[in-house]
Order: sequence, then C-alpha cells, then structure tokens
Amino acid sequence: MAYLLDADVFIRAKNLHYGLDFCPAFWDWLLAGNAAGTVFSIEKVGDELQAVADELSGWAAARSDGFFLRPDASAFPALAAVSTWANSGGYESAAVSTFLQVADYYLVAQAQAGGHTVVTHEIPSASTRKIKIPDACIGLAIKCMTPYEMLRRERARFVLGARP
Repeated sequence: MAYLLDADVFIRAKNLHYGLDFCPAFWDWLLAGNAAGTVFSIEKVGDELQAVADELSGWAAARSDGFFLRPDASAFPALAAVSTWANSGGYESAAVSTFLQVADYYLVAQAQAGGHTVVTHEIPSASTRKIKIPDACIGLAIKCMTPYEMLRRERARFVLGARP
C-alpha cells in the first residue's frame, strides 16, 4: 500500500510542526518513504506547491517525477468514476465545477486507480458547497487518513541524536 499526500500535508508541515529549518527528519522520512515505494503525491500537487515561490516550492521542485506522480492510462477510468460520483452526490454545481478543476480530483482518482491511501488534513463535511477529499474517498471506498495516522502506522521516529 502506498500513500498519496495532499498539498495541505506539505503546507501545514512547513508552516507548523515540521518546518524545513527545524525538523528536517520529517522531510527526510518522506524521501525515504518515496525511495521505498510507499510515499508519493501527484503532479498537480507538486505544481500547486511550486507556484508559491517559497522554501517549500524549492523543495518540491527538487523532487523527481518519482515523487510527484504523473497520471497514466490507468487513471482515466478513475477520473470518470470520480467525476460521476461528484456529479451525482448532491453537491452544488459550483462545488462540483471547482472540485473537477483542482488537484483534489486528480489525487482521489489516482488513489482509486492505484489502490492507494489518501493522506490529508481535511475532515469530512456535510456541506454541499464544497467537496472535501475525505467525502470523496468515503463515497468511492478509498482509504483516507491524516498525516499523523500515517506516521503512526508507519512507525515514523524523529529522534534527536546524542548530544556532545
């Protein structure tokens, strides 16, 4: 099983708990997970991160295509399935239109196509004004969890070395 990380995972990590300057172990863990074939994101998330022009955009730009996955032919049927779900879910037309234009749509579809788990800070919502990633995952039977659940499941450890 592989994890596909939403943009908010990277953004909140940088801005809050795992700043690139004081918690490099988190970012190293992501790269090690990627090298092991378990931690990824998608090209559209990489594009979102690189558009901001900050230290995170530099980090994202330094990643190869092997970290931010491009959709392949297997994603096309999943894109159709996610679109069908969004259009039949009782959401306002503006919510559906927005969802189908942002990375969330592609993230959910790629997770479905590859049997991956989506990792996001978003929480389910009963609102019909915005489609949230967890709601799409629930509706399409895709596993979804928070970054903290992923880190615990994978037994990530960010331990300080011995002090001199």
